[in-house]
Amino acid sequence: MNPLISFKHLIFSIYRKNVVKKHELNYLFWECTLRCNLNCLHCGSDCLKTSDTPDMKAQDFLNVLDDIKSKNKSNKLTVCITGGEPLLRDDLESIGQQIKKRGFNWGIVTNAMLLTPERFESLVKSGMTSMSFSLDGPEKEHSYLRVNPLSYKKVCEGIKLAVEHQKKNPYSFAFDVITCIHKKNLGTLNTLRDDLIERGVRQWRIFSIFPEGRAEKNDLSLTKDEYIKLMEFIKETRSYKDSYGRSIHLNYSCEGWLGKYELKARDFFFFCRGGINVGSVMCDGSISACLSVRSKNFIQGNIYRESFMDIWNNRFEILRNRSWTKKGKCKNCRQWNKCLGNGLHLHHDMESGPAHCNYELLNK
Repeated sequence: MNPLISFKHLIFSIYRKNVVKKHELNYLFWECTLRCNLNCLHCGSDCLKTSDTPDMKAQDFLNVLDDIKSKNKSNKLTVCITGGEPLLRDDLESIGQQIKKRGFNWGIVTNAMLLTPERFESLVKSGMTSMSFSLDGPEKEHSYLRVNPLSYKKVCEGIKLAVEHQKKNPYSFAFDVITCIHKKNLGTLNTLRDDLIERGVRQWRIFSIFPEGRAEKNDLSLTKDEYIKLMEFIKETRSYKDSYGRSIHLNYSCEGWLGKYELKARDFFFFCRGGINVGSVMCDGSISACLSVRSKNFIQGNIYRESFMDIWNNRFEILRNRSWTKKGKCKNCRQWNKCLGNGLHLHHDMESGPAHCNYELLNK
């Protein structure tokens, strides 16, 4: 790592230590349902059309927000409604109005299968200020991962609605496209990039698929060479302009320490904020970090038994102090102070190491 980057990371380390010490909650995921109208190959939650876990009642979640509003010092909170597929619920608008009434921003992550112009307008009128869409390549590759021939058409229609609305409301509405990379769509990224630019998409995020839920049963992870190819594509795209001078802002996810690709593949140094600034309420009431952290070892409590903010303020120690990750291959790693054991979602428990090491894949 060059001296300038090293100096920047030193400053960042001081910042990170201060953020962990304060651990102010500013982003909350709500898993409002485990039902889904798709059967995606990589689903970490293994969601189905029907679920043994019923949808959480709206008032139960609103009680959590009241608790947060009364006890959270900063009171700056964004609620991300996800699932499953949140649009399967018909009460999102009334819930959104209540979230807005409490002074919080809110948005949704959707596959857009149920999104119509009328539903989009009603969500916006209810205070929705952000949306994330999943688009995983051109039609063939997207449909393969989503296991539905209509999914590509529907998400493209949803993106069009969001682009048009953002043009009219550039300062009050944000949306991005999320792409999950696997072996069969890696070679289509140039085509997808130009397609997104043509559609008017400004923000793009790329995720690797990690072995959780349904993804653990399917061979979707990238090899070392494929992962390097992905990083090189991201680095190139971050300075790319098409023949008309148009560009798209691309960031890699917050999965792990990238070594020589830090600040080249995303705007920020790796920082797993799960349990530090990011919390979640799962469909059964369980309280954890982000929703990718599903291991029972990291569940901190349940809203049906305890106050969310009491748990946030008095637990989460193992999510904020990652010293327990310094074992196995991480024990003697010279990069540990930058990585802290990779993203929490890659740990099945406190005894096992991360499912894979980003730095090892990219730099050795």
